[in-house]
Amino acid sequence: MNETFTKSMARNIFFGGSLFFFLLLIGLTTHSVRGLPEQDNRQNLTEEVALGKKVWEDNNCIGCHTLLGEGAYFAPELGNVYERFGHSKEAIKGFIQSRPVNGIPGRRSMPQFNLTDQELDAIAAFLKYSSEIKANNWPPNIQG
Repeated sequence: MNETFTKSMARNIFFGGSLFFFLLLIGLTTHSVRGLPEQDNRQNLTEEVALGKKVWEDNNCIGCHTLLGEGAYFAPELGNVYERFGHSKEAIKGFIQSRPVNGIPGRRSMPQFNLTDQELDAIAAFLKYSSEIKANNWPPNIQG
């Protein structure tokens, strides 16, 4: 055990470790990319869903809400809002339409966005689509 640690040994450990972690990265990336088509629900991606995403972005919904764990934590997670509203697009649309114009005094409240019927249909379709993405039980709370 009197062997000394040489530059050659350090180089071999460095290159061996680098190769190992590079191959691990490639393997995990390949696994993720191959699994995406089974999880992302892309067969249900329609023009209406795309419009709903645009409405979501234009009204900065993510500034208050989270969607699949991404966004702000001011308002509820919307990853499974379609399920929480009883699989009803009409219930989601009715909730959005029923928001008071000036909010609720003294409380956090979603504002009234005065969305058109087409925009309401689109945002409901987008939330339905989002709820059908297989996110491996993420986020891990009841609301999301």
